[in-house]
Amino acid sequence: MTDRVIRIIGVPIDLGADRRGVDMGPSAIRYAGLNARLQRLGWQVEDLGNLNVPVPETREIQDTHLKYLPEIAKVSAELTETVAKALKDGVVPLVLGGDHSIGIGSLAGIAAAGKKRGLIWFDTHGDYNSPQTTHSGNIHGMPLAVANGIGVRELTEIGGPGKKISEENTVIIGARDFDLDEREMLHRSKITVFTMSDIDQLGMKEVVSRGLEIAGRGTEGIHVSFDLDVIDPSEAPGVGTPVAGGITYREAHLAMELVAESGLLLSLDMAEVNPILDTHNKTAELAVGLICSAFGKKIF
Repeated sequence: MTDRVIRIIGVPIDLGADRRGVDMGPSAIRYAGLNARLQRLGWQVEDLGNLNVPVPETREIQDTHLKYLPEIAKVSAELTETVAKALKDGVVPLVLGGDHSIGIGSLAGIAAAGKKRGLIWFDTHGDYNSPQTTHSGNIHGMPLAVANGIGVRELTEIGGPGKKISEENTVIIGARDFDLDEREMLHRSKITVFTMSDIDQLGMKEVVSRGLEIAGRGTEGIHVSFDLDVIDPSEAPGVGTPVAGGITYREAHLAMELVAESGLLLSLDMAEVNPILDTHNKTAELAVGLICSAFGKKIF
């Protein structure tokens, strides 16, 4: 297959979060013209539709520290297989969330395919909680920790035992809202964190350039996992956990343009679009624009 093929995988999951609505994210992103816009950039698009995900009303919470664990584990295992197959087929997986628990399956799929990839995690939050540190029990606050082997075996061993990421090649960009224990865990790790303060002081170009160098060092390329709540709520109102003081519209596009220019991007997640909280599908349209920037769209 040509290396200009993107395989879209929708994961309409909101089991990992308290607020309902992000399950409609994949539909909102598609409605904003994703497939046609990628095709205009010269990509062949294969849209697999959505994975089958149960809705919370049909399930009961068995563990308040790990809400909907069996259901999320099952969806993550299916996503793992789907991402791994895409990589083995030589195409680019584009995973549309859904809440950021999709990162569990995406990263497990990359590892299951035998790929050594760096990771750039654009997010307001660290997503580095464990069942012991979580205040909410929401698994969308745990995917990065799970990928690093922290948490319950039902999640950490999806796609096989062992860590799914290399800490030395993992970078968080745009963070501004950590839980206390989560912050301490990240300090003890070898993960590189660029906060909003770093972006303020260094500028987005420098931060992303450093992030690409770290994530790409000794790897085949990088996976980008982008949570729309990293953007300021004035630009992206339709997210589940908005926090004031995020990156701007242009900073977000610059970041993805730099990712495209690096030639390192081999897979992508776009997570946490919540149409219920959005205004005229503004956040989903922004998500499509960012995806296109990551896949080569230029201003001129």
